[in-house]
Amino acid sequence: MRIASLIILSLLLVVSAPSGGIASVQLAQSTAIINSIEVEGANRVDPETIETYLQFKAGDVFDPAKIDKSLKTMFATGLFADISFTRKGQVLVITVVENPIINQIAFEGNSDVKDDRIEPEVTLRPRIIYTRTKVQNDVQRILTLYRRLGRFAVSVEPKIIQLPQNRVDLIFEIHEGDPTDISNIRFVGNREFDDDDLRGIVQTKESRWYRFLSSDDVYDPDRLTLDRELLRRFYLQEGYADFRVMSAIAELTPDRKNFFITFTVDEGQRYTFGELSVNARLRNLDGDVLQAQIEPQEGDWYSSDVLDDTITMLTDEVGSLGYAFVDVRPKINRDRSEKTIDIVFEINEGPRVFIERIEISGNVRTVDKVIRREMGLVEGDAYSTVKLRNSRKNIRNLDFFEKVNVQRIAGSDTDKTSIKVDVEEKSTGSLSLGIGYSTDTGVLGDVGIRERNFMGQGQDLSLNFRLSAQSSLLNLSFTEPYFLDRNVSAGFDIFRDIEDNQNASSFDSEEIGGALRMGYSLTEHLTQSWKYLYTVRNVTSINSDASIFILAQAGKETTSQITHVLAYDRRDSSVNPTKGYYTSLTNELAGFGGTSNFMTNVIRGSYYYPLTDKFILSVKGKTGIVTGLGEDVGLLDRFFIGGNDLRGFVSAGVGPRDTTTSDALGGEWMYTGSVEMRVPLGLPEELGVAGRVFSDFGSSGKLADKTSVVKDTGSMRVSIGTGVTWGSPFGPIGFDVSLPLAKESFDTTETLRVNFGTRF
Repeated sequence: MRIASLIILSLLLVVSAPSGGIASVQLAQSTAIINSIEVEGANRVDPETIETYLQFKAGDVFDPAKIDKSLKTMFATGLFADISFTRKGQVLVITVVENPIINQIAFEGNSDVKDDRIEPEVTLRPRIIYTRTKVQNDVQRILTLYRRLGRFAVSVEPKIIQLPQNRVDLIFEIHEGDPTDISNIRFVGNREFDDDDLRGIVQTKESRWYRFLSSDDVYDPDRLTLDRELLRRFYLQEGYADFRVMSAIAELTPDRKNFFITFTVDEGQRYTFGELSVNARLRNLDGDVLQAQIEPQEGDWYSSDVLDDTITMLTDEVGSLGYAFVDVRPKINRDRSEKTIDIVFEINEGPRVFIERIEISGNVRTVDKVIRREMGLVEGDAYSTVKLRNSRKNIRNLDFFEKVNVQRIAGSDTDKTSIKVDVEEKSTGSLSLGIGYSTDTGVLGDVGIRERNFMGQGQDLSLNFRLSAQSSLLNLSFTEPYFLDRNVSAGFDIFRDIEDNQNASSFDSEEIGGALRMGYSLTEHLTQSWKYLYTVRNVTSINSDASIFILAQAGKETTSQITHVLAYDRRDSSVNPTKGYYTSLTNELAGFGGTSNFMTNVIRGSYYYPLTDKFILSVKGKTGIVTGLGEDVGLLDRFFIGGNDLRGFVSAGVGPRDTTTSDALGGEWMYTGSVEMRVPLGLPEELGVAGRVFSDFGSSGKLADKTSVVKDTGSMRVSIGTGVTWGSPFGPIGFDVSLPLAKESFDTTETLRVNFGTRF
């Protein structure tokens, strides 16, 4: 037993001896001290700076974890291409290889995309440290830029040229390749609408030669997302409430030259409106009154646009009854078996929300106040969807902006909201050129320079000059739409007009004068304006064989006149109306110190009705009468119709005429009218070509003193015609071809009318 114990003890000593030796070595290593730190290879970076990145210092023990963290920290600075740590006894040697400094950056091979377009995409700059990571990131940014421009065959290769003092020149060699076209846009699953119809809905377009001014034929993933939404809106407008876009896939051909885009859709079934009812939950609000004003009827095809219009109508109607905070929400019940949608319009008191702030962006040239004064809301007002919608319309009617986006955004609290107005400016200066020809007047030209947003203040300044074989006009006009920062427009006109009426009436006339104008709003849609006009007019160069009625008008006369205009405008747009109506009454009274004494009254009206989205019917009319006050109406104060207001007849081509001299004498009453239909021509919308067919009618005559030498039948003249307008890059160009159907033998007609304009 004792011997066995001795043997076991001996074995334990043998085993434990080596183990203790190893532990002693590890302890010695962990407690070794760094006596000093040496830095090698640092030329631009001070060694003291390098030591600030370390997790240890001289006098600390060697710690592998701290050395590893220090290594990562130094690499993260981007100053070094390589770093190594070496232990030489009690000395730690840090060897670094510094990244070079960029001397200059150049782009080669880019012909279509210029340097100034690429440079903002590159983050590296001269005198910045070169790193491979930053270079690769810049390569990707350049590739992304080219792909946004439709060039997916592009390749970018960075190259460096070594220079003394650890500097490099960085060169991006770009191989642009050919543009990547959208070869075809296809739709799968569409039964009710063919591919051509749906291609007209999406914003992405197939590449065609005439789209050289557009980027819609360039593949853009963001635009594809918009296309999905446009398709959804279109089908909802047509009653397909179950419509879905299953997928939108863009496939790039192997040669990277063309894209094939495929939309897979599920149209679903078409619904009609079912039962439509109103549930009014506001005190003293009669839901039956609102029920009677709902326009869609049970059985009509469902449309999201009609639903939105009904919500808007109900909101407006309830708001007009004095309820400031209204929330109209449709409760929709879809019956798939009957293919109907029942809707209950629940009218509740909306949350009390007030405008906290109004943010305006995108207006580079136009000052903020020009936009703010068109807003029906200001900070602190109660929020109103009606006023917000009218504000959007007012800003668009300025015609200063290509795009106007007015939306509500969250405020700092639940009872506060903000309004964000985002605009995209367009050119408001214009150089208009007009050209025309008729057998009576020959070639005529108009030149006009106009700035509708002068100095970004919303002021309208124009200078017009017209020159033809028969006339010349010089007119300077200025309008301040908000005089003294009030909702009152004010302006002036200075003009000189010389007319050669030898062919039409055997005399010349010269008119020099000026006018002061002002206007204001009486209600949201009703406006009133006043103008004082003073002119000096002279009838000269009367032919010896002219009409005796014209010979009696020879000499100079002055006119001191006040004009009053009352206008009511319910059009959806004053620039390009598609629905609504406009009417005005104009009164002119002369006799305040001048030699002319007369009164003129003119009524105008127009009505626009959209038969479809592309077929717009318009009806326009005008009638007027002028009466002498104690004397006959002067020649220059009468109505001379024709030209633009009665196409198919030249200016002054219709009305009383001297039988012996064929001179136009002008009428003391007149009326003109037009029925016109805007029609699509089947051409791509981006060409900007629109057609129209029209019929004009009108007449003019004298009230009394008819003699045997005056032809004055007062009969209605009628013409029909067709025209085309092209919204060219140089401005609108219009052509009208007219054929008179009802005319008198003494009328003067014309067949072709041309208008040309351009913008700068």
